Amino acid sequence: MGNKPVDYVIRVLDSPFAVAAADWNALLALQPQAGPFMRHEYLAALHESGSATPATGWTPRFLTLWRGTQLQAACALYLKDHSYGEYVFDWAWANAYEQHGLAYYPKALAAVPFTPVPGARLLARDAAARAALVQALLGWCSNEKLSSLHLLFGADEDVAACADAGLMQRQTVQFHWQNAAPAPGGDTGYRDFEAFLASLSHDKRKKIRQERRKVAEAGVSFRWARGRDIGTADWDLFYRCYARTYREHGNPPYLTRDFFRRMADTLPEHWLLFVAERAGRPIATSLIAVDDPLAWTLGTFDAKTRDKVAYGRYWGALERVDCLHFEACYYQPLQWCIAQGYQRFEGGAQGEHKMARALMPVATTSAHWLAHPAFADAVERFLAREGEGVANYLEHLEQRTPFRQG
Repeated sequence: MGNKPVDYVIRVLDSPFAVAAADWNALLALQPQAGPFMRHEYLAALHESGSATPATGWTPRFLTLWRGTQLQAACALYLKDHSYGEYVFDWAWANAYEQHGLAYYPKALAAVPFTPVPGARLLARDAAARAALVQALLGWCSNEKLSSLHLLFGADEDVAACADAGLMQRQTVQFHWQNAAPAPGGDTGYRDFEAFLASLSHDKRKKIRQERRKVAEAGVSFRWARGRDIGTADWDLFYRCYARTYREHGNPPYLTRDFFRRMADTLPEHWLLFVAERAGRPIATSLIAVDDPLAWTLGTFDAKTRDKVAYGRYWGALERVDCLHFEACYYQPLQWCIAQGYQRFEGGAQGEHKMARALMPVATTSAHWLAHPAFADAVERFLAREGEGVANYLEHLEQRTPFRQG
């Protein structure tokens, strides 16, 4: 292949099991933005459970760089024959290809299936290995005559390496909550949920209290469990809620019950479950992913430099209660984050309504390469216009701060 990385052996693997979990996770632990979703156990569970497989349109082609027996760089890569489960939308590009008699699919995707959470995508021991990995990806996609390569929700280091290699960049907007900065010599973050509410403007504070009151007056209470304290019955309940809510919106759930069984077995420490109950019966659940850096073998990075982060992931309900979604998916997790000293809660893709709950807009970046020169030129012009629109949108949102002024 052109620009072949020097001194590396390139291996393209058709399964996450072709690389040892210890090797993969050790490399992941070196990344400043590691997170639980690129862990070998998570990717393997997606494959083994039937959630992300060739049958569902996700054909694994993990690209790895080796020096002797040591893994130097790696990327979870998938061949896709559709654009579902990605959250960075390129359907218009696919339609344009089809209208011109060209095949857009299969395409190559460097991402975590069904998981729009920013983090490391190009796992590498150093900047040179990361740059070599990008060149290997481009070379392999070219040799396979694929239409395109897309890296979604990349870490800052990934985005920079892709930009150096000439890939186009695209920004989308998510909404994240940030704990209060520590006062000099003081405790980290808000003292409690009431202190957080006190930081908001009067109308936002009033609205949140009204919404929480509606749930409480409906007789709903909450309990939570983390890790191995989440029993099989709770996991079964969660999946029943999750699957029902998906089907109510006319879609089958992306993830199987077996996927969550594997999470309970292999990554229990990364899951937090909230259960809403009324009259002694469970009626809704909210599943949160959590990342505590102290649980990692951190390589060269000090745990003190990494945030403790929670991620809003899945929810479902068996009964309708006014404002229950807000309580289960925002207020209960934020209250828990404050009590546990977590610095950030990422609320996921889309949703301006999250700003009223103090989740603020954050730009996330993806990188794209298209093999066809004319289409690449057209997409580059489109992304320039879209980028201006996103920048204006972010500026507009930032002017609508929910926080008290002065």
